[in-house]
Amino acid sequence: MAWIETTKMEQKIEFINEWRSGNYSISELCRQFDISRPTAYKYIKRYHAEGIEGLEERSRNHLTHPAKIPSTIEVRIIFHRKQHPRWGGKKIWKYLHKEFREEVPSISTVNRVIKRNGLVIPKKRRRRVKPLNPIFDPKKCNEVWSADFKGKFKLGNKRYCHPLTIADSYSRFVFSAKGLYGEKFKPTILEFRRVFREFGLPLQIHTDNGGPFGAVQAVKRLTRLAVWFIELGIEPVYSDPASPQQNGRHERMHRDLKGDATRPPGYNLRTQQRKLNKFVNEYNYERPHEALDLETPGSIHEYSPRPFKEKIEEWVYPADCEVRRVTKNGALRWKSTQWVMVSTSLIDKHVGLEELGDGIWRIYFRQKLLGYFDESNRRIMDEIGRLKRNCM
Repeated sequence: MAWIETTKMEQKIEFINEWRSGNYSISELCRQFDISRPTAYKYIKRYHAEGIEGLEERSRNHLTHPAKIPSTIEVRIIFHRKQHPRWGGKKIWKYLHKEFREEVPSISTVNRVIKRNGLVIPKKRRRRVKPLNPIFDPKKCNEVWSADFKGKFKLGNKRYCHPLTIADSYSRFVFSAKGLYGEKFKPTILEFRRVFREFGLPLQIHTDNGGPFGAVQAVKRLTRLAVWFIELGIEPVYSDPASPQQNGRHERMHRDLKGDATRPPGYNLRTQQRKLNKFVNEYNYERPHEALDLETPGSIHEYSPRPFKEKIEEWVYPADCEVRRVTKNGALRWKSTQWVMVSTSLIDKHVGLEELGDGIWRIYFRQKLLGYFDESNRRIMDEIGRLKRNCM
């Protein structure tokens, strides 16, 4: 199935926040994000001029390359760097204006001269914490499970049935097809709890953005159900909005379920559940699956070695993190009198803030990176780039 890990805008947002932290050189960031130095400075310049909006894609114009700088200027750059080893290209560039009347080279050119002459001081690099990426093509059972609500349909008693389906993406084993009267949080979490007790835990759960799985406007799309997954050590991953094809295996199973278990529908939820149970048993243990070389999902699937724990384990943040509790209004208190909105899905949960420098903080919920907090405007921006949480 085709997934999209991150968009260009997400990567630009992350690049700007890491640059503002001052923990990495431009060269390090260019290697990390696989971009050229001119591109890096272009994004920085746009950010200074227009803010986050300046990072949006625009028409590409051809740029002219500057001529080679005069040797006299290059000699002075080298001289100043040796005299002041801790001066960066920006400070040397500013100093050159005092010595030369003609136009001096750009800051990026000064930095290139410093690097070309081996005058870069190695800097101890802090380890960047990378989020767990979606597993595109699972190689074994329980790496990725898929979950969704199959489209609702009317029962004989004129009420609508909303079947909740949960399946393993590798073996195609269907854990549950539970008929519910609505797509609500409480009955959904009860069914997940039953499945986890019987089959164990996956590494990731892939869903769409509909409730109760995801909320497009929430930070990291987190809902109460997704927060519970994270507390269990499961990474929630989402399809792009309006992109059901990104969970194609699960959608294909839904077509079979629709044909075998809903035509005709049961009179009420109890009779419909018998139809759904019959479908699950046949799908798992009788029906050969072409993607499994005509084996059945039940003959391929293995139980997860990660057991479900009834009690959520306490999470301990690193000692260098500021730990704050998200209050009843979904915000955290900042500097006694200020409030910063986080998410109502995280009410009464503790988040950790890791300072990067220049008023920029990474904010985590347990192992999950939620985004970046900027003290200057008291906003939290997630990596999607479109979310801006205002202070309260």
